Amino acid sequence: MHCDSRTGSGSTERIWSIFDSATKLAAAWLVEAGKAIAVTGAGVSTESGIPDFRSATGLWARFDPQEYATIGAFRKNPEKVWTMLVALEEVLRAEPNAGHRALAALEAEGGIAGIVTQNVDGLHQQAGSSVVVEFHGSHRTFTCLSCGACYAREQVASMTVPPRCTAGSPRARCAAVLKPDVVFFDELIPAPALRDTDRLLAGADLVLVIGTSCEVYPAAAIPQTVRACGGRIVEMNLEPAADLSSDLFLPGPFTRTMPHLLAAWRRQRGR
Repeated sequence: MHCDSRTGSGSTERIWSIFDSATKLAAAWLVEAGKAIAVTGAGVSTESGIPDFRSATGLWARFDPQEYATIGAFRKNPEKVWTMLVALEEVLRAEPNAGHRALAALEAEGGIAGIVTQNVDGLHQQAGSSVVVEFHGSHRTFTCLSCGACYAREQVASMTVPPRCTAGSPRARCAAVLKPDVVFFDELIPAPALRDTDRLLAGADLVLVIGTSCEVYPAAAIPQTVRACGGRIVEMNLEPAADLSSDLFLPGPFTRTMPHLLAAWRRQRGR
């Protein structure tokens, strides 16, 4: 389903009517669900000004991920990798959008049990979401790979680039370059994220798949895990994900589809 600006008002009204009907069905399924969860990707943050890293204007168009975003590259030359991380930090200076806030409201009001996000921007938490599994890590904390010391983003912000570990005595500082707690391409998903994802998945019979093409594993397997247990997949994307085969597709930008779904769910629940 696509809305072309060249279509006449009648066609646009029919498209909107179909979208409205699909949104009402998705809301009814949410009301019926014993436990619903959400899986989000880069598409939920593009309207906050964060380009998809894989897009033509994204981070990987400027930095080869094999050269700048692997743990091997970091261990070999952390100073070089930090040239990419500086750019990442600049990109992630963003604010939650209307979609983030609507999804947070849906969770707060009992519509979903929580969110598994592939994003590292922290915008779900800024919007008010409380149960968020950061599957690919977070840019809000940093770790020294040499001694294991951990640092908050606020501490690192006051350091020169590349930031270095200050643990140890004045005469024997660690001084290793710090790494943000984001998952690099050749790193394993952190065990706590896998554990928390399994807890959210337990008993889930509906998953909202939002802003992700479900191409990156193991996160891409989450919707199919819900389906394998007899659950439904509701997809909210600009275009249908090629391999998802969702039960219901809501087309459009996150800032439109999510507030509409929240409003429809509130009406359905109030009946």
